[in-house]
Amino acid sequence: MNDTPRIRSVVSCTLLVVTLVAGATACGDSEGHPLSAKPFDAADQVSFNGHAPNGKADPDKPLEVTVKGDEGRITDVTAADSTGRRLAGELAADGKRWHSTAPLAAGARYEVRVTTEDGDGAPGSRTLSFGTTSPKKLLNVSFGPRTGTYGVGQPITAELSVPVTDRASRAAVERALKVRSTPSVTGSWYWVDDKILHYRPQEYWPAGATVDVSSNFKGIRVTSALYGAEVQPLRLTIGDRIEALTDASTHEMTVLRNGEVINTIPVTTGKPGFSTRNGVKVVLGKEPFVRMRGETVGIAEGSSESYDLPVYWATRVTWSGEYVHAAPWSVGSQGSANVSHGCTGMSTDNAEWFFDTVREGDVVKVVGSEGETMTPFDNGFGDWNVSWEAWQKGSALHGATPGAGAHPPVSELAARLRPQV
Repeated sequence: MNDTPRIRSVVSCTLLVVTLVAGATACGDSEGHPLSAKPFDAADQVSFNGHAPNGKADPDKPLEVTVKGDEGRITDVTAADSTGRRLAGELAADGKRWHSTAPLAAGARYEVRVTTEDGDGAPGSRTLSFGTTSPKKLLNVSFGPRTGTYGVGQPITAELSVPVTDRASRAAVERALKVRSTPSVTGSWYWVDDKILHYRPQEYWPAGATVDVSSNFKGIRVTSALYGAEVQPLRLTIGDRIEALTDASTHEMTVLRNGEVINTIPVTTGKPGFSTRNGVKVVLGKEPFVRMRGETVGIAEGSSESYDLPVYWATRVTWSGEYVHAAPWSVGSQGSANVSHGCTGMSTDNAEWFFDTVREGDVVKVVGSEGETMTPFDNGFGDWNVSWEAWQKGSALHGATPGAGAHPPVSELAARLRPQV
């Protein structure tokens, strides 16, 4: 009794399959259907503008693709240069015209793919390759520091060969500069002046991170007469998180590695009139021996404050001559009084240990001093003394760009090597 319905069910399903197969066969019959036809060559249907007599397009003019006559329309346009950069564009509602909405790169090679349909809906296609004229004036960018391993406080620098002043041009520069870290961080560029940019994360770089700095700057229009040049990329690796915290009021430096205290050192800092700067500084370099003289920091030779001393294990934290260094002459005051001319002094053994422990980019922070706060850009890397909110305002993409020329270029500051003890 139960077999009959089951047989009927199977038969019904069989009929359904046959119907579907028949339907599929009918749909698969492509004869006469315009969408299934092989695209025709649309060379006679579309035209391109912008070709100079030498076959090169002017990058200062938009690329334009139009349909000839009243029949047919453009359905899609894809334009990209040889590096894979897509050229943004806009298609008219009636499909008769497409034009680029972003500048073409100078000295570049483009491939443009156009798809169309004629009045009957048949698809067409056209591919065009062309070059753009070379730029007359190039903007070069040099990244810093050099490739290597650095501390968690190391900023990235970019120095431009030509000043860039207006906001739109600065934004074009920033968009072309790429900073990628693994693991990823939130960061931003800051315009120090018309030619110098600094990049830092919101917080210190993660220990062990890899930072790649690059650019797709080549051929990018910055101003009407200025285009980006090819830029040499940079890769940094970030070491352990080394932080040296000096409390000038207690005359003690605490050194941490990845959050763990690894040493506590008695120190002396700047005495009244020569107080050590407060705030975050970044190690700029290390010198096993430096001759320090008072006249280099404005102390008259032969005066009561004059000095001329051989100094060992000197770790520089400002261009104006502030170091962490060996000061055997002040061991009696280290841990109890501030007697230096602005440097942080410690015993020779401690200074050698500190010298061997830190690297460029490590953080040296001073609190409890009567001195002023470390300035952001005119005496080393005081970047971390700028709040994140204020830092973002130094970007042409995020906020109000600071006034041009507010700070001397880093390249000039590097020449101001005036040791103080």
